[in-house]
Amino acid sequence: MDEGIRKEKDLVTQIREAFSLKEPTALQYSPLALAYIGDGVYDLIIRTMVVERGNARANKLHHTVSGMVKASAQAEMMHKIEPILSEEERAVYHRGRNAKSYTKAKNASMVDYRHATGFEALMGYLYLDHQVERIIELVKYSLEEGKEDA
Repeated sequence: MDEGIRKEKDLVTQIREAFSLKEPTALQYSPLALAYIGDGVYDLIIRTMVVERGNARANKLHHTVSGMVKASAQAEMMHKIEPILSEEERAVYHRGRNAKSYTKAKNASMVDYRHATGFEALMGYLYLDHQVERIIELVKYSLEEGKEDA
């Protein structure tokens, strides 16, 4: 890398440094903790995409985003990306999917909810492991696969 070019730090690194947080490996987190952070990361990606596509009223933005982040949509995305996951990514997904959760998403089947939890755990794992490019690649792949099916 050219000495004159400063490499940007990813968001998780900036947060850890600003608040003097330790950096455990991503696999040290429980699957539900990974899903918790992954839900926020995925939501931010989708919100960014929707807002960047054009300015609109907040309720219209919310309606669009809600349709893309609900459990059934996440479960569908997971099915599309599963064939291209690495063994490690697939293991993280399975840990999240099989985690004992004491809550259930509104308006979602338990099967969709578990697949969505696995999807969110994968997103959280990749984020905490500084693999944002991989998150973007997987989300983009799943959305492009959806266009071909339509």
